[in-house]
Amino acid sequence: MARLALPRALTPLRHGSFRLLTAGQVTSNVGDACYAVALPWYVLAAHGGTVLLGTVLAAYGVPRTALILVGGWASDRWRPQTVMMATDIARALAMAGLAAAAALGPARAVILIPIAVILGSGEGLFLPASFSIIPSLLPADDLQSGNALASGGTQAAALAGPAIGGALVAFGGTSLAFALDAASFAVSAATLAVLAGLTLRGRPAGPGEVTARAGATAAADTEPGAEPAPSLARLMRSERILQIVMLVDIAANLGSGGMSEVSLPALAHGPLHSGATGYGAILAAFSAGALLGTVAAGQAHRVGRPVIAASVAFLVEAVAMCVAPYLGGTVAVAVAFALLGAMNGFGNVLTITAFQKWVPAGIIGKVTGLLMLGSFGVFPVSVALAAFSTRTLGPAAFFVFAGATLTVAILAGLTQREWRDFGRNQADAEETPLPEGAAI
Repeated sequence: MARLALPRALTPLRHGSFRLLTAGQVTSNVGDACYAVALPWYVLAAHGGTVLLGTVLAAYGVPRTALILVGGWASDRWRPQTVMMATDIARALAMAGLAAAAALGPARAVILIPIAVILGSGEGLFLPASFSIIPSLLPADDLQSGNALASGGTQAAALAGPAIGGALVAFGGTSLAFALDAASFAVSAATLAVLAGLTLRGRPAGPGEVTARAGATAAADTEPGAEPAPSLARLMRSERILQIVMLVDIAANLGSGGMSEVSLPALAHGPLHSGATGYGAILAAFSAGALLGTVAAGQAHRVGRPVIAASVAFLVEAVAMCVAPYLGGTVAVAVAFALLGAMNGFGNVLTITAFQKWVPAGIIGKVTGLLMLGSFGVFPVSVALAAFSTRTLGPAAFFVFAGATLTVAILAGLTQREWRDFGRNQADAEETPLPEGAAI
């Protein structure tokens, strides 16, 4: 009997290794969403105070940003799945310790801060590897859909996870939510251990898959006559497209972080008078829109100029940012944020895929770490600007600033031929043969 054809967006699931990775990461993302609900509840419920909560969040955020470049280097040196597995094991143990602490007593800085440092350090090391591993598991023709599935899983977890976490906290306490997050890290580590085991046995991670697109440094070093991957510094000096991508990344994130973390809650609390329920509805609308956008990107096939299409999506997103605070009601703002999320999800999948196909083998972790450092590094500046702007001009003004900054960044990119042609015809390009022995 003839088999039913999978929708384009689901074709990466034909590959066993990608199914394994996706199952582990979605499970881990749901656990992270539960943790995000339980942590502030645990700290504030026992009169820990906002100062302790802010200190714990800082103890998480600082090492996360500081170790992103290290994570990129480690991903290229020891392969992404090895780095991801090691960090997940460490975070599972730390989260299990937090679950035990929550079961035994109230929040205490002496326990929470070291655990937050471990969790933040693990996240910083994990993030570049999590982007580097997908090109190593999928052929180029499935890469865009694979990125869409990975991003869609994150968005789906963002939708379902808080509800699960809230129920766990309500019926079993914060300790149960932390324990679930610890278990989710353990599940992710187990799936990655299987992938790492395939590597050690010298077998491809799945039938017909591209192996060692990322993390091929060791193979390149030992393969006779193989050209080593260029250094990150040389690539940054010589490749104009990387310079443009970095500038667009930093400029775009200069407004988005402060808008979502400062101006949006201020808008919901103040002019909209929507309260916590309305604020949650707006965030859910963004996640739902982002999920639809990533699915649409995964279903799209052979986009001739992916970055042009992504740029159009980002410009629509910028318009939605500018008009959202002036729509006058929670429902209207939620609709604008659903559109914003859809355009953001669609554009991100296309640009990430073009980037992954362009980066030379053996250096994808380092370059990904550099881009992430730019976006994470500008976040404190964005939040500070949003706080000042919201206090002096009201929350709506920073929405306009964020939209205008994104518009300028994208239009500036479009003036450059390298940006307009980035990823052009890559969907039709033949895959570059890999050196023998480069299997994951």
